[in-house]
Amino acid sequence: MKRKRRALGQHFLRNRAVLKKIIQIISPGENDLVIEIGAGKGALTFPLAERAGKVIAVEKDPSFIPSLRKKSPHNLVIIEKDILRVDFREIISKEEQPKRSVKLVGNLPYSLSSPLLFKILKDKELFSECIFLLQKEVAQRICGQPRSKIYAPLSILFQIYFLAKIHFLVSPDSFSPPPRVDSALISLKKRIQPLFFIKNEEIFRKFLRAAFQHRRKILINNLQKLNLPLSLINEAYKRFGLERNIRPEQLTISQFVELFHFFSQQSFI
Repeated sequence: MKRKRRALGQHFLRNRAVLKKIIQIISPGENDLVIEIGAGKGALTFPLAERAGKVIAVEKDPSFIPSLRKKSPHNLVIIEKDILRVDFREIISKEEQPKRSVKLVGNLPYSLSSPLLFKILKDKELFSECIFLLQKEVAQRICGQPRSKIYAPLSILFQIYFLAKIHFLVSPDSFSPPPRVDSALISLKKRIQPLFFIKNEEIFRKFLRAAFQHRRKILINNLQKLNLPLSLINEAYKRFGLERNIRPEQLTISQFVELFHFFSQQSFI
């Protein structure tokens, strides 16, 4: 069983002081619907249920389900399912109080963090706030700023829609079994309005991936890999006042959005 859980990338939080701080930051209230990713043994689940209007906890490991359901209060629903197969829209649509604030929380398995984050981006309008324990490097990347080594497509995609903040770091010895890296608690609070309107988000993601594909190369070389005519790239650089030797991590979010919409209008991406 330990091997199976390790294969799932599960590291259970055992530090009660850290757990208390996480609950304070989640700040569950009677008007909140909290969806928890990975209930595990219920260390976070049951304290949340004591404070929130309702908690829906998703757990894939069948060995935890009987204990979770046995202790389950009236406002706690346990779903035995792989979180990547969960339809958040369907879950929320069934709620009797659909106007509740929806908070998505959890100690995300490291092995699933990337697909989970992109799933959350897809359903971003559903959540008022997301609060996760993540691998420190991933959390830092989400909060990354221009002109830093950690600035990446993930930084841009999340910061357009959320206010991202790292609250504190968590050492490996706070978990069982301890992971090999530090973790961080990050909150993603949905903006009232996105920073920018993106005409086609799927193509925008592909554009960002291509722009950052070779970080050591100047941006113009990466853009040419998109089969953009050099003459069009030159026109864009002139229009937006970009230096020829600029690298992808030096552009602001607004500059990436401007470039993307410019090339889109020319029907080249």
